[in-house]
Amino acid sequence: MIEQYVRDLREVDETQLAVVGGKGAHLGGLSRIDGIRVPPGFCVTTDAFRRIMAEAPAVEDRLERLSHLDPDDREAIRTLSAEIRRTIEGVEIPGDLAAAITSALVPLGERAAYAVRSSATAEDLPTASFAGQQDTYLNVVGPTAILRHVSQCWASLFTERAVTYRQRNGIDHRTVHMAVVVQRMVFPHAAGILFTADPVSGNRRVATVDAGFGLGEALVSGLVNPDVYRVRGGEIIAKSIAAKHLAVHAEPSGGTREVAIDARRQELPALTDAQVVRLVQLGRRIETHFGRPQDIEWCLADEEFQIVQSRPITTLFPIPRADDQENHVYVSVGHQQMMTDPMKPLGLSVWQLTAMVPMHEAGGRLFVDVTARLAAPTSRAGLLDLIGRGDPLVRDALETVLDRGDFIPSLPDAGPAGTSSGAASGTGASTPAVAVPAPAPAETDPAIVAELIERSEMSVAALERDIRTKSGPELFDFLLEAFEEHKRVLGDPLNLRAIMAGMEATWWLNDTLQEWLGEKNAADTLTLSAPDNITSEMGLALLDVADVIRRHPEVVAFLRGVQDEGSQDEGFLEELAKVAGGTEARGAIDAYLERYGMRCVGEIDITRPRWRERPTTLVPVLLDNVRNFEPGAAGRRFEEGRQKAEQKEQEVLARLRALPDGERKAAEVKRMIDQVRSFIGYREYPKYGIVSRSFVYKRALMDEAERLVRADVLREKEDIFYLTFQELHDVARTNQVDGRLIQRRTDAFRSYEGLTPPRVLTSEGEAVTGSYRRDDAPAGALVGLPVSAGTIEGRARVVLDMAEADLEAGDILVTAFTDPSWSPVFVAIAGLVTEVGGLMTHGAVIAREYGLPAVVGVDRATRLIRDGQRIRVHGTDGYIEILS
Repeated sequence: MIEQYVRDLREVDETQLAVVGGKGAHLGGLSRIDGIRVPPGFCVTTDAFRRIMAEAPAVEDRLERLSHLDPDDREAIRTLSAEIRRTIEGVEIPGDLAAAITSALVPLGERAAYAVRSSATAEDLPTASFAGQQDTYLNVVGPTAILRHVSQCWASLFTERAVTYRQRNGIDHRTVHMAVVVQRMVFPHAAGILFTADPVSGNRRVATVDAGFGLGEALVSGLVNPDVYRVRGGEIIAKSIAAKHLAVHAEPSGGTREVAIDARRQELPALTDAQVVRLVQLGRRIETHFGRPQDIEWCLADEEFQIVQSRPITTLFPIPRADDQENHVYVSVGHQQMMTDPMKPLGLSVWQLTAMVPMHEAGGRLFVDVTARLAAPTSRAGLLDLIGRGDPLVRDALETVLDRGDFIPSLPDAGPAGTSSGAASGTGASTPAVAVPAPAPAETDPAIVAELIERSEMSVAALERDIRTKSGPELFDFLLEAFEEHKRVLGDPLNLRAIMAGMEATWWLNDTLQEWLGEKNAADTLTLSAPDNITSEMGLALLDVADVIRRHPEVVAFLRGVQDEGSQDEGFLEELAKVAGGTEARGAIDAYLERYGMRCVGEIDITRPRWRERPTTLVPVLLDNVRNFEPGAAGRRFEEGRQKAEQKEQEVLARLRALPDGERKAAEVKRMIDQVRSFIGYREYPKYGIVSRSFVYKRALMDEAERLVRADVLREKEDIFYLTFQELHDVARTNQVDGRLIQRRTDAFRSYEGLTPPRVLTSEGEAVTGSYRRDDAPAGALVGLPVSAGTIEGRARVVLDMAEADLEAGDILVTAFTDPSWSPVFVAIAGLVTEVGGLMTHGAVIAREYGLPAVVGVDRATRLIRDGQRIRVHGTDGYIEILS
C-alpha cells in the first residue's frame, strides 16, 4: 500500500502528472536535472485523495451543484466550497494511508521540519498555472501535524479562488485531483522568484530575479518589496535594491513569524551580482529541460541554490515560428482587422491560404513579418507612413524597435520605394502595408466601382455553382483552386487602385484642408452617406426590417421572449411564422440574411457562427431599432448625411475661393471630393466579398464534417474547427483522425482566450507597445486616435458581445473592437470608443459614414470606463473625458 499512496520525488517526473499533480511532477523532473538541487521529499499521490473522497460521499452532490454556478456568483461559490472543505477535513485518514505517509518521513527525519504543499492535477500546466490557487504550509513539524496539513491541502482543492479559477477556465471540478508534496524544509539566507523570460515585456532573452531575505513567503505575500534584477546574456542590465524592512523566518517549534531586519542590513542586496548571474544560469538549464520559460521559486542556503518549485509562465504571448535564428519584427493582423480574439486552427489556416502575403500564427492570432521592409530606408519610410496614418501606436512601436539600432540590420534599397494598400496584403483592405507597391489611383469614374462589384458577385456565384457537386478529397482539391481565384480577385489591380483612390483622397483632403483652412478631419463630413458602402447599407437595412416588425405587436412580443430566453436556436424563425404578422416579419429577416447572413462578429475566422447560422444574434439589435426609431429612419438618415456632405462641400469650396489662388485650390479640392465620394464606399466591399466566399467554403466544409460524423470518424461536426485545412484534407482522404490532437488544440485555444495580443511582437517574444506621445489632452482624459470628428456627451454602454447590446438613443458604445458586423448597432448610438482600431479600419469608416464622433485605440477602455458612466467623446481631438 505504501507504493500506492506515496512516491519519492526522485521516482517521479513530468509524465506522472495524474499521479502526483503538477507541482509534484515538476519537482520530480527538476530533481533529475544535472546540477539542480531540490530539497528531498515525497508525494502523497492522487490515489490517496480519491480514497478520502470515497469516504465523503456527500461531496459528490455538492460538486454537481457547484458545476452549475456562475463564476461571478461569489457568495454561492464561497458557501458551497466552504462546505466541501469542511467535509474533506472532517474525514479521518484511514490507518493504512496514515501509516504510508508517516513511514515515508522516517528516512528523511521524523522530527524534522517540512513544507507541505498542494499539487493538483490541473496545476502548473503549460496553459494554466493555477499559481496560488491551493495551499502551502511551511515549517510543519511532527507526524501528527503533517497528517493534519495533508488533509488541509486536499481540502484546498476547493478554496473559493481555486473553484472560481477552474470555472473560468472551463475545467470540470470532478476531473481534478489533489496530490500533496512533503519536502524537507530549507532555512534560507535569501529566497525569491526567477522568471526566465521578462514577465512584463515577454522578452525571452531577459530573465528577471526578485530576491529578499529569509523565506520567500515575504515576497509572495507582498510583505516587502524585493530587490529586482534583469539579466541578459549573462550580464545584469538593470537592478533595483529595495529597502527590506521585514523577513519571514521559521520558528523552532514549527510555523513561521515575521522578523524585523536590522536597519544596517535593510538596503543591502539579498544576493551578490555573481549569485544573480549563477541563478539565471540554473534557470536557463531548467527552462531547457521543460522546453518553455519558467517561473521558479528558489532558496539560497549555505551558499547553494535550492529549487522548491518551477512552473510554466502562462501569461507570455507565444512567438511565431521562424526558419532561421535572425531577428524578426511582426505586426498584428487582428488589430487591423478589428478582431483580436483568437482564431481556431481551421480559421487560421484558411485565412493564411487566401492571404496575399505570408502570415505567421502565434497564440491563435496572425502576424505579418515586416522585418525586410523595415531594413531598407525607402521601404521603411513608406511602411511607417502608411501604418502611421492608420494606427499611430503600431508606428510608434516599430520606431521603438528601430531606435535600438542593432535589432534590425540596415540594408540598401532593393528597388523603387512604395507603400502598400491593406488589400495588397490580402486581408480585406485593412491590414498593415507590408507587401505590394501602391498602385496609381483610379480615375474618378463610378462605373469602375459598379464593374468591380459585378466581377465579385459573378465570382461568388460561380463558386456557389461549382462547389455543389464536390465532396471528400475532391472538395479539398477544388477549394485549393478556389483559394487561388480568391487571391486573384483581391489582387486585381483595378480593385487595389479603387481602394487606394478612396483612402488617398481622404488623407489628401484632411491634410490639405487643415493646411489651407485650419480645419481638422474635414473629410469626415464630406464622406457622409457615400454611395456603395455595403457595410453602412447593412446597418440601415436592419432599420427597414425593424419597420416591418414594428407593425406587428405579436412579433415584437415574440422576439422579446426569444431575447429573454437567451436562446441560440436558429429554429426560432420557424416559430416566428406562426405568430400574427410573423410571415411578413420572417420574410423581411430572411431577405436581410440572404444579403448579409454571411457576416458575424470575428468574421475573419471561418469557424465563427454566421448570422445565417445563428440569427438570434440580431434579435437584440432589431428590438433596439423598433424601440429607438420611427418608421422610415433608414432613408431619412441616409438623405440627411448626403445633404450634410453636400453642404460641407459647398462651404469648403466657397472658403477656398476666397483665398489667394482660390480658384485653383477649389478646383483641386473639388476633384478630390469627387474622388473620395466615388471610391470611399467601395473600400468596404472587398471584405464583404471575402466573407461571402468564406461562407461558401464553410458550408461545404460543414457538409463534409457531417459526412465524417456519419462515418464515425468525428464525434461532432465542430471538431473540424480544431484541425488545419491540410489536416482536414488528410482526414477526408484517410477517414482517420487523432482525437488527442483535437483535445490538445481545444485546450490550447481556451488558453489563448486569456492572452492579449500585442500590436507589434519581436522574435525575442517582446510585446512592443506604442504610445501617442502627445500632451494636448486634459489631465485624466483617456487618449486615443481621432477617427470621426465631433464631440458628444452621453451614457457609456460597455458592450463586449453584440448579442447582449441593450442600447438607447444617445448612448456611447464602448467596446474592445468593432468589425463590420457591428454596423447594425451603430445606427442606434451617438458615439464610439474602442480599444483597437485605426483611421481606415471598418469601425472608423462606418462611424464617419454615420457621423458618429469616435475615438479608437484607447488602451483598456472597457476596464477604465464603467458601464453607465457619463462620458464626453472628443472625436476631433482624440480623447475621452469621464464626467461621472
